[in-house]
Amino acid sequence: MSGVDVTRVAGNIGALNALNSLSYVNSQLSLHQTRLATGKKINYAYEDPAGLNLATTFDVRRQGLQIALNSIGDSKNMLSTAEGGLRKIQDILVKMKNKAMEAIGDTIGQSERDAIVAQLQEYAGEINNIASQTQWNGKNLISGSANGGTGTTTSALSFLVDSSGGSVGFSFGSNRGFVTAAGTTGLGFTTTNLAAASAGGTSAKNVSDQIDSALNRVKTGVREVGSFMARLTFKEDSLTVQYTNTEAAYNRIMNANMAEEQVESSKFSILQQTATAMLSQANVAPQFILSLFR
Repeated sequence: MSGVDVTRVAGNIGALNALNSLSYVNSQLSLHQTRLATGKKINYAYEDPAGLNLATTFDVRRQGLQIALNSIGDSKNMLSTAEGGLRKIQDILVKMKNKAMEAIGDTIGQSERDAIVAQLQEYAGEINNIASQTQWNGKNLISGSANGGTGTTTSALSFLVDSSGGSVGFSFGSNRGFVTAAGTTGLGFTTTNLAAASAGGTSAKNVSDQIDSALNRVKTGVREVGSFMARLTFKEDSLTVQYTNTEAAYNRIMNANMAEEQVESSKFSILQQTATAMLSQANVAPQFILSLFR
């Protein structure tokens, strides 16, 4: 800061120093008031170019992580829908198993066995309905069909197919039940197969075994869905931690410390008043030289 020579009135250096100080105070007060108003530590690129560049990188990453978390949430909801259909089919198969076992014994008559067959066929029809109605966004989740030897399936769940192109895992054929391999459809029984239970004895036992086999396939499906939901949950937990840490890094660089900014704003508000007063005094100070001309 330049020294003040009050005898040289053509240049009021004291007033210029006070004016410069007042300009600096006004600039800093405006800066901290803007931060308080916006909650942002960096409002313009010139304030911290490197910091803004780094914060932008963190911002892009945190938004990407949020989208990934949303997608995982949607995927878990989709899998929950598939699981709900599988679990309901599993319940129906348990009832079918019990009915088939009733048909094995000799304690019931032919009319009762015929009634059991009718009930089994109705249950099978309901399985087909559930398979075709379990959908997500217009896509069948647990119904599909194998594509001759390629191991592909029309199911919306990609994990239903062995990545080697071999056997198909669990996937309902459209209105037919599970697809077990290319060219092989159904849960292993048909309406005609179920009718064999009316003969009782060994025939009914065969039907019971077929239902057991179908039940095992559905149980495998429930297990696979559960396994993928567990994996998605682990991934969700991991991404949540990453998102939180990224948000914290972005927050530290980009967002203002409101308590600190309030302190600074109060300080520069006071300095603005004192600098204005000093500028006023500096403008008056050279007038004492007039006393030399009296």
